[in-house]
Amino acid sequence: MDLQRISTCTYPVRQKDLDYTFKLMADSGFKKVDLWGGLPNYSNDPKQCDVAALKRKAAEYGLRIANLGTYPGIKFFEVGPEAEFEDMKRAVDNAAFLGARSIRVCPGKGEDPKAIDELVPFFKRSAAYAERKGVFLGFENHKGSIAGNPDLCLKLASAVGSKHFGVLFEPANLRHCDVDCRDAFKVFHDWITHIHVKDCRVVNGKYERVMLGAGEIDYRWVIDAMESVGYQGDYALEYEIEDLVPIADGLPKWLTYFLAL
Repeated sequence: MDLQRISTCTYPVRQKDLDYTFKLMADSGFKKVDLWGGLPNYSNDPKQCDVAALKRKAAEYGLRIANLGTYPGIKFFEVGPEAEFEDMKRAVDNAAFLGARSIRVCPGKGEDPKAIDELVPFFKRSAAYAERKGVFLGFENHKGSIAGNPDLCLKLASAVGSKHFGVLFEPANLRHCDVDCRDAFKVFHDWITHIHVKDCRVVNGKYERVMLGAGEIDYRWVIDAMESVGYQGDYALEYEIEDLVPIADGLPKWLTYFLAL
């Protein structure tokens, strides 16, 4: 795997300032980061986040922003499509300025499939705007969301019908939803815009996060499957086991493992 196609998520250290975070990622061997969409990392609000200064700060550590882990769409049913579209535009504009290929979006809240019909016009409009800016939108496979159901992922993505909108493929999160990532991939592979990489296992019915390579997810298979459908994006390593191995020790090992695949 080419280092230039690997990023790492800042979410595990989302409460740290950017100097701490960027130094950690750079010292671990990364050239790209997926920036969490909350302070002190990032905000869509220009009063809270100077994206030009953010870009310069990343460059100081030899890093590029690969993806913004934002949440446009999550408040769709609370504030309405117009207000949420303004939030979407700011996230897309900032991603384009930062050179990020993609942003994370959310298909509202909850698991009710009835939401899809209302969401489709909003995401069609958003995808058209993102395409003009050269940015991809991805909703993350996650328990507690319609995105945890592969069939609903396909229904929403295909209804929007844009290659700039689709699934943020999350094999470990799918396992948390009792879904095999291979089965899910078969369902929505035409609509994957981004991917998160972490590992897990289920022991006696209990879901556990583990070191990359120590769990159930076959990432050699995942990479081959992604490349077979022409995926052009990054693979974002999401370290979420700080309680098991300190990130400064474990994250470089994750990178070494993934580079060798």
